[in-house]
Amino acid sequence: MRKMYLLRKLILFSNMLHYVNIISLPLNDNSRWVTKEVFSEKLMEKIRAKSDLQRLRRRGFYSEAALVKLLKKEGYKAVRVPVSNPSSNPLPDVIARCGQHVYAFEVKNASYRAYFPKGQIEKLFGFLDQFIPLSHQYKHAVLAAHFGRRWIFREISWKDWEENKIAKRERILKKDKGNLNLKTSATHRPLLDYAISS
Repeated sequence: MRKMYLLRKLILFSNMLHYVNIISLPLNDNSRWVTKEVFSEKLMEKIRAKSDLQRLRRRGFYSEAALVKLLKKEGYKAVRVPVSNPSSNPLPDVIARCGQHVYAFEVKNASYRAYFPKGQIEKLFGFLDQFIPLSHQYKHAVLAAHFGRRWIFREISWKDWEENKIAKRERILKKDKGNLNLKTSATHRPLLDYAISS
């Protein structure tokens, strides 16, 4: 919707400039003048960058929603945290519960490799530590990589977090195996390499 609005504005603006060859806006600090072609090109670059960002956000939302659906199908109680959270607040993408076990998920959508920065992993532990009043054996910080129809889940251990041994960024490749499985047991379901059939 916003993209169409910007495109209409660009068309109207270029129609207004049809008879003018130079726009009276400085291109940079040197106060060079911008031609309408350069201005239109720069405006289109901004529109493309904005639409790329929106597409990435939609992909992330889709993967989070797909994970919630998968967890519910497997008997978990799960919710997506509907917050774009670049801040330091310790909120995961998805929270799930099965029996006494609580899972905090960080979700990435990728085609071949997914990267999870250390800060995002620490947010999972921060959330579990601050808001879930259970012992560590019942709290699980899980990285979830969504590769089309395939999910790979990797649980990060509390010991690594407590000893500050978390890598600067965790990487999950499409060919990797996870360390947990959704279907293992009814009470504690560690999450492993799991494929969704569509």
